[in-house]
Amino acid sequence: MAEATPALRKPVFTKVNELRPGTNGHSLNVKVISTKTVMQRGGGGRPSGPQARKMRIAECLVGDETGIIIFTARNDQVDLMKEGKVVTLRNAKIDMYKGSMRLAVDRWGRVEVAEEATDISVKEDNNLSLIEYELVSVEA
Repeated sequence: MAEATPALRKPVFTKVNELRPGTNGHSLNVKVISTKTVMQRGGGGRPSGPQARKMRIAECLVGDETGIIIFTARNDQVDLMKEGKVVTLRNAKIDMYKGSMRLAVDRWGRVEVAEEATDISVKEDNNLSLIEYELVSVEA
């Protein structure tokens, strides 16, 4: 019995101001405003084990016409996040760091430079990473 392959769906692109804490599966087209490497280690030391891999983390300010947010780029993603470039983030998720939102793409998602030469005018006065959230537990 032949297995039918499901038809691929076109991604629904989300705007930055629609992002909420604890959500995932977002596809976004964003412009890189700035990039700052926050951690770089590995490469030397022991030849095997968990510390053998080189690890790089950069915090990149990205945005679109609705707002900006900090994107945490890891390893190979750091090379793609050049200032002024428009990138497509697929299957992105929201991580919480010290009560504020950070956008991230794990191994199940993709970061790629946008094919079309689109220029996005970024709304820099709506930084979603500056909004502090508080975890509220609801008692039954």
